[in-house]
Amino acid sequence: MPGVTVAVLDMFHPHIKTAVEAAIPADWSLRFVDENSFAARATLIREADIVFVMAAPMPKELLAEASRLRFIQKLGAGVDRIDLDFCRVHGIGVARLNAGNAVPVAEHTILLMLATYRQLPLIDRRTRAGTWSKEDARGTHRSLQHKKVGLVGFGAIGKEVAKRLRAFEVEVLYYDPVHAAADVEQSLGVTYVDLDALLREADIVSLHLPLMPQTADIIDAQRIAAMKPGAVLINCARGGLVDEAALAEALKAGRLFGAGIDAFSQEPPVGSPLLELDNTVVTSHLAGATLDNFAVVVTRAVANAKAVLCGEPLPASDVAVAPAKGR
Repeated sequence: MPGVTVAVLDMFHPHIKTAVEAAIPADWSLRFVDENSFAARATLIREADIVFVMAAPMPKELLAEASRLRFIQKLGAGVDRIDLDFCRVHGIGVARLNAGNAVPVAEHTILLMLATYRQLPLIDRRTRAGTWSKEDARGTHRSLQHKKVGLVGFGAIGKEVAKRLRAFEVEVLYYDPVHAAADVEQSLGVTYVDLDALLREADIVSLHLPLMPQTADIIDAQRIAAMKPGAVLINCARGGLVDEAALAEALKAGRLFGAGIDAFSQEPPVGSPLLELDNTVVTSHLAGATLDNFAVVVTRAVANAKAVLCGEPLPASDVAVAPAKGR
């Protein structure tokens, strides 16, 4: 498959660029974007047969610049920033990497649970400033052990979170439009409940849903008000799932104990009141971003690109828009 040009539309760390370079066949041309701008991405995409994208948006205005593009590989699971309708009309295949980041996202989810319960950013700041007080912690911090954790969404990431939570001796509830098989529920020690019951009962509510019309603002003001008093909300999924203004108000009022947030409705979340609160732990949508996981990610991405170029089928769970045949 000589003459293939792959455009990478995100600004990556040098170690990640090295990993991509190592995985790409020697007879393919590889080009990296040199700045985070529409113009830079448009210049790159005009000559691209394949695009690898992590977080960069791909609206129809950008896709319209791509005369040769056959296939877009998302280096993760969510494809809500790619105009899929444009791709369908123009025969551009789109694939996700189903479960590609499941383990690091699950680890980060539990990190945020623990950091929120132990108010880690606040304690870190106070300790660095010279405050050395154990009693503040004793009077306010919480343990994860024996809590009820509710997982909203029980796909690959939700299952990995449940697997890791078993060591913390918690009760795990889950809600998902699709019930897990009975043997999966038994092996992971989880119980299905409807969403309203989960919100009423869970000490920690953790979101693991894709962003789509039916999930947008699923945790709205009414559902935030219905959460158990003193509960914690964790979001390592998508910011558009949560009414962030209502969440901020519940946190300010002390109705909720805290929140651990990796994904915001606007990114970066400039001016978000959630950034100003001591009972939030915030990260920059990086839950799936680890160097040691990326080798697997890029290997799968290249395998999918090769399959498309050879007219071979993609893994069914990876397909977001089926590639046009004979293109």
